[in-house]
Amino acid sequence: MRKSKVLAKWRAGEFARFCSMGHVLPFYIRYAAHFRYDGIWLDLEHRNFDGREVQHLLALCHRYDIDCLVRPPTTQRARLYRYLEDGATGLMIPFVSDAQTARDIVAAAKYPPIGNRGLDGAGLDADFGLDNWDPSSTYIADANRETYLVAQIETPDAVINADEIAAVAGIDALFVGPADLGLRLDAYPAYGMTVDDAVARVAAAAKRHGKVWARTAGSIEEVDRYRRQGALMVPHGSDFALRELLQRASEDLDRMLAGKIAS
Repeated sequence: MRKSKVLAKWRAGEFARFCSMGHVLPFYIRYAAHFRYDGIWLDLEHRNFDGREVQHLLALCHRYDIDCLVRPPTTQRARLYRYLEDGATGLMIPFVSDAQTARDIVAAAKYPPIGNRGLDGAGLDADFGLDNWDPSSTYIADANRETYLVAQIETPDAVINADEIAAVAGIDALFVGPADLGLRLDAYPAYGMTVDDAVARVAAAAKRHGKVWARTAGSIEEVDRYRRQGALMVPHGSDFALRELLQRASEDLDRMLAGKIAS
């Protein structure tokens, strides 16, 4: 079974390089691997993919030896472990607001004795059965060891319950979603906390339980700030950055058409 680059970094206490992807762009995977990213966060929650497209992208991640952290559009247990069978290295689950939800995710995504994942053993993660069917196979232990689960902290209740969520065996990281969390903190001021307060509480809970904490950032300066605070995952780089490239190219064309390009 393929070994996770992200987990190798996290287990060594090192920062893992992540970019994000929300469209079917095969070349993007090759570029990310080439530029030394450890993982790609593939967003299926807010973007529309069909199953074959996801399988295709996951196969390319294996081809170019880069982790794929899938954020699924569902918590239905069979759907979750199918992403792992198809080659996802990790799952990022939105709106994990309590420990029971975290335990349910672990039950779906980890094999016994950690969880209760259904066994097929014929997917890409098991080399289409060639790994699992070998009498000396260690596929079950490998799958439990080389896949990871990230709980998204996106509600005030999730922040309040961060200690209990972080304590769940099988949860590897707590990921603060500042947009959704900030929206809810603004809507319900009675909670009396800011996003920065929430991040500090989540980071402290993760540290107490030996888990990774993570969040998004809007600039490299923010990435550095959170890394210095102990975050081992702050995605930087997205396929939406193509907007900036096209903007610059369009501005170049404007200058050319205005006769401002030296011949």
